[in-house]
Amino acid sequence: MSLSALPGTTLAPSALLRLTRGEHTLLLAPGIGGSIFRYFSTKDQREHDWLRPGTAQSLADGNPLEMATFPLLPFCNRIRNGVAPGGQRVVNMPANVAGSPHTLHGYGWQRPWQVAALSSDAATLTLEHEPGAWPWAFFASQRIELTAERLTVRMTLKNTDNVPMPAGLGHHPYFLRQADTQIQTDVEAMWAADEEVMPTALVQPDLLAQMRAGRVLDDLVLDNNFTGWSHQARITWPQSASRLTLRADAPLDYFVLYVPPGLDHFCMEPVSNCTDWLNLADTHPGLVGGAWLAPGEILSVRFTLEPEWM
Repeated sequence: MSLSALPGTTLAPSALLRLTRGEHTLLLAPGIGGSIFRYFSTKDQREHDWLRPGTAQSLADGNPLEMATFPLLPFCNRIRNGVAPGGQRVVNMPANVAGSPHTLHGYGWQRPWQVAALSSDAATLTLEHEPGAWPWAFFASQRIELTAERLTVRMTLKNTDNVPMPAGLGHHPYFLRQADTQIQTDVEAMWAADEEVMPTALVQPDLLAQMRAGRVLDDLVLDNNFTGWSHQARITWPQSASRLTLRADAPLDYFVLYVPPGLDHFCMEPVSNCTDWLNLADTHPGLVGGAWLAPGEILSVRFTLEPEWM
């Protein structure tokens, strides 16, 4: 689907919006959690994917976890057993992913988003939430723009309730993993995690220096949060002579690296809160992120993906 999509409408889950700018193309799946389905460039009559692309099956299934990337809100990653301090409200959320007792990635990724504005190279998607499992009302938006140099995503989260609301924002990009794929980024510490991927303690393993210098992913298995992030991470794919730089602005001060064993993809996530931040904030002030929004207050974030040929 292209510019014929009507602003203010909710699309069918299988409907895709196409944005183009020069050699770059972006396919959006607003009806599947406000996700990006595919981001690629055409060079020498060949298509090169910068994110792991969705598939016909993932589109038919309506599964955000099989998209290229999806939004994280009103919090990022897991809340232990869905229970946390909530100020004037009770936070007691059901599990929302099979096989885990923890509430994962908030709620924006499991809801259809509306198309509020659309042009050939930009789109604005919106989501309105009424109190339910997440007991606060909020309004969220994503402004997604293509230029010749980068993909830019701007996100906002507004507390439309009458009491303060905890808040976090982020995105969940999946990247293709080839032999000798390398990442380079600078972080200060890593949250060690238990078998349920819940944070246990801040540590400074040798991996931090390796990531700072550039770490090949071939033998790495990881699913951890990092603090003290430099707001920049670079991926290099030697096989395809290409690289991509992820840049983020504050308050996307935290970084998640997920490298599963034996799969063709990995994730680098810019986030404004660490896993289970609401339950860790009192014991680790200033090290877990997150925000509290007064009624009417807005949290805004921005990140970019900048691809290039080597």
